[in-house]
Parts: sequence; C-alpha cells; structure tokens
Amino acid sequence: MTQTREFIVADTDEIVRLDRFLASKMPEFSRSEIQRFETTRADGAPVKMSEKIRIGDAFVVRIPDAQTDVATENISSDFDLEILFEDDDIIVVNKPRGVVMYPSAGNKTGTLVQNILAHTHLSALGGQTRPGVVHRLDKDTSGVMVFAKSDAAFRGLVKIFSEHDLTRKYIAFVWGIPNWEEAEITGNIARSSRNRQKMTMVKTGGKPSHTDVAVVNAWSRAGVSQMRCTLFTGRTHQIRVHLSAHGFPVLCDPLYGRGASRLGSVRDQDLLDFLRTHDGQMLHAEVLEFAHPTTGEQMRFKTRLPDDMLELKYLLENI
Repeated sequence: MTQTREFIVADTDEIVRLDRFLASKMPEFSRSEIQRFETTRADGAPVKMSEKIRIGDAFVVRIPDAQTDVATENISSDFDLEILFEDDDIIVVNKPRGVVMYPSAGNKTGTLVQNILAHTHLSALGGQTRPGVVHRLDKDTSGVMVFAKSDAAFRGLVKIFSEHDLTRKYIAFVWGIPNWEEAEITGNIARSSRNRQKMTMVKTGGKPSHTDVAVVNAWSRAGVSQMRCTLFTGRTHQIRVHLSAHGFPVLCDPLYGRGASRLGSVRDQDLLDFLRTHDGQMLHAEVLEFAHPTTGEQMRFKTRLPDDMLELKYLLENI
C-alpha cells in the first residue's frame, strides 16, 4: 500500500532544493530514494526535485511499499553458502574466490546474490540485480561480506560504509620483500586512461585513498611476502593498486600482478607450478567489524584463509 505524507515549508526551514528539504523531513530515506518517489504540490501540480522551496509551499509525497524480494528468476543455488551470522536485518557470509557478486551482462547465473536469495530475502533498495548489496569484492577476492535483509539495515549500512565507520582487514600475498614492517599508503586513485579495466594512482583528480600495510611473513628465498592491509577508504581495486604502485604486486593478479616478469626468479618447482596455473589474485577479506545497523551492537567477523591461499602458504614455508 502506498504511504502518503504532506509537508509545509515553515519560516524555520532552510531554503534549499526540494529534495534536500524532503531528506531533512524523512531522514530514514536517502536523497536518491526520495527522488524516485511521486511528489507533487498540494494542489496536484507537478514539481521538480531541483526546485528551490519557498515558505508556505505545500507538498505531497507518495511512498510505495518497498519490495523486499527480487524476481524469482534471479534465485539459484550453485555453491554451498557459508553463513557467519544472520538475523532479521543482515546476513554475513564468507564469499568464495571465483564467484561474481551479482548478475551482469557476462554473468547471468551462479552469483553470490542469487545464492543468498535461494536461502533468504534481501532488501530491494539496492536495485533489481543488487538487492541488499552495500559493498563488494572482486570476483577473485574471497572473504567476509555483509548484506542487508531489511530496508532499515540497508540504509544503516550505506551510512556506515560511506562514512568509513568500520574496520576492514585483508590478507595479501605479494611479490617482494620490503625493508619495513609497516607502511601507510595514500594518494588519489582514478580509472586508467590507457586501460579502462584498470585503476591507477594519479597526482591530480581521482578520489583520495588510504591503506595501512603490515608485513605478516616474508620468504626471502621465494621473494614473496604476506601482508595485512587495513582499508580506510573503499576505492575500486584499492589494495591491488596501492601494493602494485609501491612495488609489491599481489600474486596471481592478472591486472596488476606483473607475474610473468617475476616467475623467472622462482626456483621451487611446486611453487612455480602453483603460480603458473592458479587463477585469481591472492587476496582475502579477513576481518570485518561494524556496529549492527539497527541494534548498534558491535559486530566482528574473522574468516580463515581459503584453501588455495593455505596451499600457497604451505609451499612457501617448505621451500
């Protein structure tokens, strides 16, 4: 059932665009949501969200009920779902490597969202193909993820991620042995003008980014290190770009890894076979900490390394 709300601009209200005025009156909705609502003047006359309000203006907003499930054709169960936590508002899962987040032109089935929908519902506020999605991992990055089941949780999680009010830690196996134990990497990231599939660090433009890096292990005979990366921003490919730009590309990364030039230095045959045949960067989202979007309870989830990264670590420790 459509919900109707009426608002009148008072002399105490800030004189701003209509969408900003409505957002101040309905803080439970984002401005992008509000722009999709049917809004008219009190007499039924059409109105634009970009219009500046005036004292005495009266508006009627019609809010449709949110659809909490997407179309059934988007539901499929193609792999075992590892659930770390679930309640009425959120579901936290351990994403496998090689799994796409949600359906797209080149990936119609077998996605993480479709598998979750085979188990439970998700908030439709993310859109028809991305219900409940508030952050993402690349196809070949594994690890902990949270999805919104309720609309209230979706809005809360969007706020948490947009304000970076959470902790995200990743494990990466990289080429190179640093002469430091900890480092702070900052700088702006933008899409590459040479290859639109890649991101790059730039001196001007782009978006600011920040990653803290700590060395966990180093295997000098293989020329490989294990690093723990803490994200303070969430740019596309951020860790892969930061590490590669500073001379420590992630192993088996097809975009930023520069693996072909490194393989000649590998003397151990088992390690060489692994690196030559493995598909997907050695990057794993290990830790996710945040306040529950509806209860405020502090949540912390830590996932073990996937089997392929454990195999890689075994090979490195036994050279």
